Amino acid sequence: MTPLLAVEIPLLSDIVVILGLATVVILAFQRLKFPTIIGFLITGVIAGPYGLSLVEASEAVDILSEIGVILLLFVIGMEFSLQSLSAIKRYVFIGGTLQVLLTIAATAVVTHFFGFDWNKAVFFGFLFSLSSTAIVLKLLQERGEVNAPHGKTILAILIFQDIIIVPMMLFTPMLAGATDDVGMSLLILGGKGLLVIVLTLVLARYVVPQLLYRVAMTKSKELFILSIVVICFAVAYATSQLGLSLGLGAFLAGLIVSESDYSHQATSAILPFREIFISFFFVSVGMLFDSNFLIENFPMILALVGLTMLLKIITGYGAAAALKLPARISMIVGFSLFQVGEFSLLLAKEGVKLEILDPVSYQYFLAVSILTMAVTPFVMKGSNNMACRILNIPIPEKIKSRFSANGTLPDMEVDQSHDLEDHLVIIGYGLNGQNVAKAAKSAQIPYVIVELNAETVKREAAKGEPIMYGDAINGTILEHLNIHKARVVVVAISDAQATKSIISNIRSISKKIYVIVRTRFIQEMEANYRLGADEVIPEEFETSIEIFTRVLNKYLIPKDKIEDFTQSIRMDNYEMLRSSRTAMGGDKLNIDLPNINFVSLSVHREGGKVVGKKLNESDIRNHFGVSVVAIKRGEKMITDVSADTEIRLEDLVYVVGTPENITRFEDEIKV
Repeated sequence: MTPLLAVEIPLLSDIVVILGLATVVILAFQRLKFPTIIGFLITGVIAGPYGLSLVEASEAVDILSEIGVILLLFVIGMEFSLQSLSAIKRYVFIGGTLQVLLTIAATAVVTHFFGFDWNKAVFFGFLFSLSSTAIVLKLLQERGEVNAPHGKTILAILIFQDIIIVPMMLFTPMLAGATDDVGMSLLILGGKGLLVIVLTLVLARYVVPQLLYRVAMTKSKELFILSIVVICFAVAYATSQLGLSLGLGAFLAGLIVSESDYSHQATSAILPFREIFISFFFVSVGMLFDSNFLIENFPMILALVGLTMLLKIITGYGAAAALKLPARISMIVGFSLFQVGEFSLLLAKEGVKLEILDPVSYQYFLAVSILTMAVTPFVMKGSNNMACRILNIPIPEKIKSRFSANGTLPDMEVDQSHDLEDHLVIIGYGLNGQNVAKAAKSAQIPYVIVELNAETVKREAAKGEPIMYGDAINGTILEHLNIHKARVVVVAISDAQATKSIISNIRSISKKIYVIVRTRFIQEMEANYRLGADEVIPEEFETSIEIFTRVLNKYLIPKDKIEDFTQSIRMDNYEMLRSSRTAMGGDKLNIDLPNINFVSLSVHREGGKVVGKKLNESDIRNHFGVSVVAIKRGEKMITDVSADTEIRLEDLVYVVGTPENITRFEDEIKV
């Protein structure tokens, strides 16, 4: 019998090789400030059959990579909800349809020009119309741009692409001449799609929330993680059995979980697994790369890469522009969707099996696919700057106005019949923008709002809000806002690059306007200050201040001292939180921490020295050293506590005392 330790597991050695090599490569790439994704692709090239052939169980690695894609789409689904998905359905079906159809048509025409038959030309259109969900969404997540206007549009188009891959798989045999019964296949597909929608709604509304509630009640971390994983893979498996993609099933599973109260905990539980498995996806893509073929045909491959990027950027821009998005946002969408996607690789394998794709064409396709994937992080990083530069190209005003015509909706604009002056400009009408507007209205400060979401503009304009549709990067929009006469501008959007451009444009118009900027991350502060922001409020710091304010409240620190402390932090531009020092310029919070707590405790123990007795009978103050100041009994709050007041089972008792004495009292009333 072979000892257990002597059993050789090829996959285990491959995992060690892949992760070990990836660690070395990515460490080197981090020094060069290259994206992590490129490191994983290079790892695959080195370890793959066209490199050093270090990996033996390549099929098992493909399975691990598929799990990575499933977990990625599952997490994306959890970050959304059925309500938020419904809000972008127009972008999914109109934007997605236009992007896919325009790309298929343009690719088919170009490919036919190179001498391919129309059936093969259309198949190439299928391949190049899809973009990389895994790469693009990961980059959007890392940059915190999933909920930005361009992020939502990109996500919507990618969702449509994940759906349309199924009809493409059905059409491929027809293009290869292997089937004629396409009508019946599409009818069956429609029935399956309807079944999946109904199943998703039922699970999201009635089944999964109850299941996760019961699991959460057990307080078992292991059971919770197991339940989440089972939901993810069960729904993905069910959709695959219906002939739909695993990725679509994983996204739907995420949507189902998002409708419960446990989506945030589920996301934190799944993230570590997602990061490990998604790395195998990028490595597996790199393993397909034939470096010798690339070297031998480099000029042609480079030309095809350029042509692919140009064609897909134009079609992506066209789809976004048709949704009446501003020119800058439309360009960013195009710059984000130019690569060939992972589902195209699956479709290409099917094309090889059906002999609609010959081996040489397949290698060209792989080279173009992987190179476009590899440059995606660099292009997306500079997409906003490139879009702004293109828009700033000096061209005739008539052409420019037509080019940017989708940046405004005249029927939603603010009435400019009165001359706005000394007013507040709010850029972005998310939660922060809404709160600023409410405060301005309450203080009777004149204000105007500019927002990129057309549905939000239409809804709020109907309520009488002074709101207009437009991209604040556009100088014409800023002029509409009478920005040169405003006193204060609040930039409350989640797009870091757009924020910087807006600050620069405002400062090019006026130096006297007071600019307040909301950012998500600490590292964005300095750049915004350099560009001309007067105040930069990072959410990370404000969250920390809010947390510590509540800590001080629990220590019963006087309210005025807490306010002085938080004000001093803000006045010093958060220097205490930004640096490693523990005090701000020598100033400290000079307080004496009282050794008393004010807490609420639930009564769960029947009988004993306290429960069922009046306060003068139990003599709580002398026996336990705490004072009862209030009691909540059901919906009734008892604040006039006297010696005759009785403590009963299931009461919520509010007590004051030292931590030690409160602990002794809690032990008496709990089970």
